[in-house]
Amino acid sequence: MTVIVLSGPIGAGKSSLTGILSKYLGTKPFYESVDDNPVLPLFYADPKKYAFLLQVYFLNTRFHSIKDALTQDNNVLDRSIYEDALFFQMNADIGRATPEEVDTYYELLHNMMGELDRMPKKNPDLLVHINVSYDTMIKRIQKRGRPYEQLSYDSTLEDYYKRLLRYYKPWYDKYDYSPKMEIDGDKYDFMSSEEDREIVLDQIVDKLKEVGKLPMDWDKSTDIQIVNFPGNN
Repeated sequence: MTVIVLSGPIGAGKSSLTGILSKYLGTKPFYESVDDNPVLPLFYADPKKYAFLLQVYFLNTRFHSIKDALTQDNNVLDRSIYEDALFFQMNADIGRATPEEVDTYYELLHNMMGELDRMPKKNPDLLVHINVSYDTMIKRIQKRGRPYEQLSYDSTLEDYYKRLLRYYKPWYDKYDYSPKMEIDGDKYDFMSSEEDREIVLDQIVDKLKEVGKLPMDWDKSTDIQIVNFPGNN
């Protein structure tokens, strides 16, 4: 059983890379449906009012996703519970959560992480973080076209997005639940360029081999999928 989780800011390409990677490796993708999220548009319309509700909603859905992923066969998640605290802490730091909401959120997160610790498989096998600049982030947000994410929707979104990017580096540096790697989302346009896509896939495969989750002689051309070979637990 091999579990890969992705991370990265809004517009980094997490869902796209999840689909690309799961298809390439022959694994199951887990997506968080943003379009069906009833709270997200409310948050963009009134961030201070709905920040806590949104993060609890995310926490709940991602908790169930990671639990399912850790109990099933090989899979890839486009988001995970591990970066949830980053978003909530940033919103709390800019006054979008009360002290009581902060305490409640972290108590809930602590309880959920404690439950994961009691599972046979406690953590993912690899975190793939997509690192992008502000310019790349905005280009991809514009391309996918969700109205409430656009800078024209709310003039404060520019500061929000730039602040979010600043929070990611220390979060990634401190992340220690599993082996991790970074993809340069500015340099490699894995969504549009087949050449860049192959480079990114090669980087991830090399890392999976390095951490013992793929045989060293694994080759896509042999059509071998990730399996439970010795040491792959």
